[in-house]
Amino acid sequence: MPTLDDILEHIGEFGLFQKQVFFVLCFMSAAFPPIYMGVIFLGFTPEHRCLSPGVAELSSRCGWSLAEELNYTVPEQGRHGESFSSQCRRYDVDWNTTGLSCINPLENFTGYGNRSSIPLTPCQDGWVYDSSGSSIVTEFNLVCEDSWKVDLFQSCVNAGFFLGSMYIGYIADRFGRKLCLIVTILVSATSGVLVAFAPSYLWVVIFRFLQGLVSKGSWTAGYILITEVVGPSHRKTVGILYQMAFTVGLLLFDGVAYAIPHWRWLQLTVTLPCFLLLLYYWCLPESPRWLISRKQNDKAMKIVEYIAKKNGKKLPAHFKNINLEEEDGENLSPSFMDLVRTPQMRKNTFILMYNWLASSLLYQGIIMHMAMADIHWLKVTVGCIGRMGITVSIEMVCFVNTELYPTFLRNLGVMVCSSFCDVGGILAPFIVYRMAEIWHELPLIVFAVVGLIAGGLVLLLPETKGKTLPETIEDVENLHRQENPREKIIYLHVQTQEVAHSKCDRSLAQ
Repeated sequence: MPTLDDILEHIGEFGLFQKQVFFVLCFMSAAFPPIYMGVIFLGFTPEHRCLSPGVAELSSRCGWSLAEELNYTVPEQGRHGESFSSQCRRYDVDWNTTGLSCINPLENFTGYGNRSSIPLTPCQDGWVYDSSGSSIVTEFNLVCEDSWKVDLFQSCVNAGFFLGSMYIGYIADRFGRKLCLIVTILVSATSGVLVAFAPSYLWVVIFRFLQGLVSKGSWTAGYILITEVVGPSHRKTVGILYQMAFTVGLLLFDGVAYAIPHWRWLQLTVTLPCFLLLLYYWCLPESPRWLISRKQNDKAMKIVEYIAKKNGKKLPAHFKNINLEEEDGENLSPSFMDLVRTPQMRKNTFILMYNWLASSLLYQGIIMHMAMADIHWLKVTVGCIGRMGITVSIEMVCFVNTELYPTFLRNLGVMVCSSFCDVGGILAPFIVYRMAEIWHELPLIVFAVVGLIAGGLVLLLPETKGKTLPETIEDVENLHRQENPREKIIYLHVQTQEVAHSKCDRSLAQ
């Protein structure tokens, strides 16, 4: 029986149909950055200081400039060796006292010989922020003792990514790529709108967590869908371009964020267009490769015929049926145990898990380490080269991940392995900031060791260039062989025909 890749070679590996599917799915990839990197703008922390009752009236009466007001009423930055004082402490004095001098009002308070002897108190009346816009930080006062809540805001998204990876992949492999795509888009968009209207920080975190649960799953389902409908010769290019759409979306998000400095309006602006992605229900077909894996060959053939018609091709007469060649009794229901049941599957899974973790750890860790302090231009150059290399690594591990799992397990395999990307993101700040306290360069040594191990483990994975996507676990187990099984079958078939012709010629000669 012919495989889907055999048929795509005749009806178009990347024709008009595949180009249209790829184009519309790129919109979803471009819509993912506001969720993945949204904390940069939604959780922006501007310069701030304690709100001291009476200071505004005194400043207005004395005609102070902002610099004079800060000099007279805000504790000196760096007092007691900390910059914390000027942002999280205020003078424990009553600025509404009558008769305060406009030259040096602190001298009017008796009992204090100099400024350093004036006691400080926490910001009991809130803060003043030097920003014309707003963020969750300015609205919910997530500064000083509550600054950790900004980290929690982003950690909840990563936690959602991690937990969602465990079940969204199963849903896509069990119920289909298209259904998974539509449901996760709807939940993600709805949660995004609820974030914009959340009345308190707690609800912001809850709705943000819900976004994380489904948003990465929708991005991955789109990636799997596009790689399953194109031919082998275009699969790598399409996978890389799909990830490039994420970068384009990130650039657009930067521009929108600078144009809309208020976090609730920004959240609505980047979320509401996501509801248009629900049009995928009418624009996208189900993956014919998934339908074949679920033994729904009739539905798969209808989609194949539509692809041929859309590409201006005619389905050859001898391709009237398509079948999944499988082992007798092989279970085609996705299971977590299938990822580690057989030797090659187990090896691929563990290596890919480590490479996802290493790629994320190095990418985020290098960025954090470069931002810690002023460093030599040579280190900046090498760091940028390292970031470029690890970016390519992330694209490759994502692409290879799809090629090392059978169709009925592909989405689950990618989601489970890529969940370790979120583990790397959680570990990165601890490695960078805690180890740098021991020795500033120690994190870089750790990154180098982790990267070298990841590169060595990749050499143990089978080469997938020129190979068809595996349909069964048996196909995955055979990927490590040098020859392509399909090419071998074709070769033997041709050889048999040649032998038959030779025998026929000898019979006629006699």
